[in-house]
Amino acid sequence: MADTDLLFMSATKAAALIRARKLSPVTYTRAVLAAMESAQPRLNCFVTIMADQALADAQRAEDAVMAGEPLGPLHGVPVHIKDLVDVAGVRTTHGTAIFADNVARADDILVTRLRQAGAIIVAKTTTPEFGNKGLTEGPSFGITRNPWNTERTPGGSSGGAAAAVAAGLAPLGLGTDGAGSVRGPAACCGLVGLKPTLGAVPYDTTRDAFGNNIYAGPLSRTVTDAAIMHTVLSGATAKDPWTQGGEDRRQLSPGLIGQDLSAIRIGYVERCANPRVAADMRANTLASLDAWAGLGAEVEEVTDAIDWIELEGRILYQSNFSVFCAPFLPKWQNQMDPVTLAFMQRGATFSLADFRNAQFARTALFRQIQTLFERYDFLVMPTHSRTALPVGFDAANDEVEVDGVKCGITRQGWTSYQYPFNLTGHPAISIPSGFGTDGLPTGIQVVGRWGQDTDVMRFASLLELTRPWAQHRPKAA
Repeated sequence: MADTDLLFMSATKAAALIRARKLSPVTYTRAVLAAMESAQPRLNCFVTIMADQALADAQRAEDAVMAGEPLGPLHGVPVHIKDLVDVAGVRTTHGTAIFADNVARADDILVTRLRQAGAIIVAKTTTPEFGNKGLTEGPSFGITRNPWNTERTPGGSSGGAAAAVAAGLAPLGLGTDGAGSVRGPAACCGLVGLKPTLGAVPYDTTRDAFGNNIYAGPLSRTVTDAAIMHTVLSGATAKDPWTQGGEDRRQLSPGLIGQDLSAIRIGYVERCANPRVAADMRANTLASLDAWAGLGAEVEEVTDAIDWIELEGRILYQSNFSVFCAPFLPKWQNQMDPVTLAFMQRGATFSLADFRNAQFARTALFRQIQTLFERYDFLVMPTHSRTALPVGFDAANDEVEVDGVKCGITRQGWTSYQYPFNLTGHPAISIPSGFGTDGLPTGIQVVGRWGQDTDVMRFASLLELTRPWAQHRPKAA
């Protein structure tokens, strides 16, 4: 098997070959590590490459196969971890000089679950400072680049993971999503990215467990790979209150069992808080809707007047940075990302009343979306208003241009389809929808009812089946 075919193999197929003793975990891991070392100078998507530990773990995985031991669903499969998540004995820098020497004492629960499933942890991937923006770059590690075009961003804040998976540097990456940080990079890089329902996957390290809007999810080249990784990550922990109790909603709705979608109603949302959507992005979204309609689904444009609470969402987001980063300023201000400092400065101007009213608006938005799901099985929209932005874009101040028209900062003009569902908690997945006129990937987002992550992934997989994507590879990969 050629190295390129091995590198772009799905995690599902690789695990099957390993179980059948047709693929050596050591050989596989060596190929991935070699490709990572080769691509790192061009893409800059890794903070730490764990070559020695990964090869030792791969040897143990191979020994387990040969000994006939029980094997997990990701046995022998290389996976990398975003550098906001702890891996024992490895730095967790959070993308900032403040934590440049912060070595984790223990694995995060999600890393523990991946290891229990047999995954080989191969690296930590780049993130902007504290995952602060939709581009992956910063003063502490430089610029991470998109493998489809290195003058464009891979998105953020899970941009390192997305660039790596898109370039064939492991089939799976663990990302986190606080305002679109898994789905945005997936769309920029031509991948699948899942933000699960609030509480489906634990996030034990969030500072505000009860007001949480941060999620962990997979980045992959296929929906099946994302679904397997999601299953591995899911389940309650004692530290995340949203994972406690409740019914098991992992079963598939009957109307999605086959390929006849006659029972399914889709609500198409052309714009959220953004004033424009690019013509190529809109065309690819409509083509995807036509594919689902061709399987029998009914498509209707959502015309409800919805307040997407862009300002209130920004109040919550920037106030958070203002408070939790304040202790770092006396020592670290000169080494912090200017975007972080700008968010902190703006966040400090909001009052307690502003913050509480923003929390009330979050509840109102949730209820509006719940009302839509009384009529629709899924909400579908573009993942971005346009393709990936240029590297070096100032996320705090620059205005996003859509078809030559300035449309506001990134939350207003580019990522406005993403952050609302961090606030409402509904499951949302981004899947490839085609290419833009600039040759870069475009993405489409599917949002489902609370707890119906399985339905969202199944629905996405039917688009993947009718409009296959995973065969596409960046030219330089």
